[in-house]
Amino acid sequence: MKKIVGFTLLCFTMFVSAQKQDKVVLVIHGGAGTILKKNMTLEKEKAYKNALTESLQKGYAVIKNGGKSEDAVIEAIKVMENSPLFNAGKGAVFTHEGKNEMDASLMIGKTMEAGAVAGVTTIKNPILAAKAVLSNSSHVMMMGKGAEEFATKQGLEIVDPSYFRTEDRWNSLQKVLEKDKEKMELDHDAKNTQAYVPFNFVDEKFGTVGAVALDNKGNISAGTSTGGMTNKRYGRVGDSPIIGAGTYANNEVGISCTGWGEYFIKAIAAYDVAALIKYKEISSEEAGKEVIRKIGEMGGDGGMIILNKNGEASFPFNTAGMYRGSITASGKVFIEIYQ
Repeated sequence: MKKIVGFTLLCFTMFVSAQKQDKVVLVIHGGAGTILKKNMTLEKEKAYKNALTESLQKGYAVIKNGGKSEDAVIEAIKVMENSPLFNAGKGAVFTHEGKNEMDASLMIGKTMEAGAVAGVTTIKNPILAAKAVLSNSSHVMMMGKGAEEFATKQGLEIVDPSYFRTEDRWNSLQKVLEKDKEKMELDHDAKNTQAYVPFNFVDEKFGTVGAVALDNKGNISAGTSTGGMTNKRYGRVGDSPIIGAGTYANNEVGISCTGWGEYFIKAIAAYDVAALIKYKEISSEEAGKEVIRKIGEMGGDGGMIILNKNGEASFPFNTAGMYRGSITASGKVFIEIYQ
């Protein structure tokens, strides 16, 4: 009898140990907002899940082969930048002038190095430009034509602006312009028949993409990429390329945000999560919920993905849904869309 009890205890201990070892090594998001199942076709839902799964698998391959967390983040984000489903890269929304202007950032937790680009129009993968700024310059952020010139000299793929044009995004801009040429609307999927009120956004989807990775050496990196707001004007830049607002990483935790950028900037959202963990000594999950709560009280909405050094992931958001996913050290994929 004692042998049986001992064997059972041993099995339980091994099971718990195996569970602990299968930590999350990569988390991603593809935007948060009014993402309702009733407005989603089976085909579109499948397309999103397939894209998110591919993103996770590309990033995971880097980690599985002993690669660096920043490279896993880049590979995961590139998949979403190359997809017309997300408001980043190929699927970027249009400005008031009918252009696609993109922002991206990357931060390495181990070294606290960071790179970002804003308002670029010809760089196929803005996340690669962010990495180039981080690795090959003494700056943190470059913008517009200067960033594009730098990217060209770095040998990054430059495309004609027409590459980023998609009919869905163009039609979204036309609908906004028809209602009021002076109002901005965040990238949205869900149908809305109400009149638009300035900065009172209804039924929107923030299609920003992001990733946070934890590599085999325990190093964390985070990255974010976006096309910004539909109908944005005057060179508006949101939180995505701003270190501490839309992206932040140290080797304790990594964060990537998506949502109403003005509020995430004012809340210094990504850094606030890390600060709460360090100074208040609360969990990363609690810290994320606290920051999203504060943003909600300010009048903003959106969400974030968080991954800490223990491989614990959390996905706080205050919208109807958020495209999100994770993959564990053993390769188990989890995808969620709705609340």
